[in-house]
Amino acid sequence: MPIIKSIKGKLPQIPQDCFVAENATIVGDVQLGKQCSVWFNAVIRGDVHYIKIGDKVNIQDGAIIHATYQKSPTNIGNNVSIGHNAMVHGCTIHDNVLVGMGSIIMDDCVVESNSIIAAGAVVTKNTHIKSGSIYAGIPAKKVKDISQELISGEIDRIANNYIKYASWYTEE
Repeated sequence: MPIIKSIKGKLPQIPQDCFVAENATIVGDVQLGKQCSVWFNAVIRGDVHYIKIGDKVNIQDGAIIHATYQKSPTNIGNNVSIGHNAMVHGCTIHDNVLVGMGSIIMDDCVVESNSIIAAGAVVTKNTHIKSGSIYAGIPAKKVKDISQELISGEIDRIANNYIKYASWYTEE
C-alpha cells in the first residue's frame, strides 16, 4: 500500500481513476486530477504548502514534488510528464509540459505550456520559461523553440503512454 498520510488535518485528494504505486508517498495538502499516475518511489509532500496537480499527469519513479513553507506552492497543469528522479519544488508548470529525467525546477519558476525541460537540466529560482521553448543545461537556458512534431510526438505521446501503463497495474 502507498503511504497516503494526513498532515495538520489535510488529507491528499486522489480520484479513483489514478494509479499510485505501492511504495509511493503522498502526504498533506495534495490534490491530484483525473487519470494521474504516481510511480514507484515518487514522493509528493504537501506538508509545508499546497500542491495542486491537474489531469493526465504522470509523476515517474523517484520524482519528488514539494513546496516552500508559507511561500511557494506547487501547481502543475494538465497533460504533464515529470520524468524519473526529477525534482519539482515550489513552482508553476502549465499544461502540456515534459520535465525530463533528473531535472530540477526550483522555487518560483514558471514553465509555460508546450515546453520541454531536458533531462538533467537545472531551472534556477525565478526562471520564466516561455511557451514553446526547450530548456537544457546547468543552469538551464533556452536551446530552441519546440516544433509541433515534438508537442504531439513527445509531450502528448508520453502522457498518453503513462495512462496505458497505469492501466496494466489496475487491471489485476
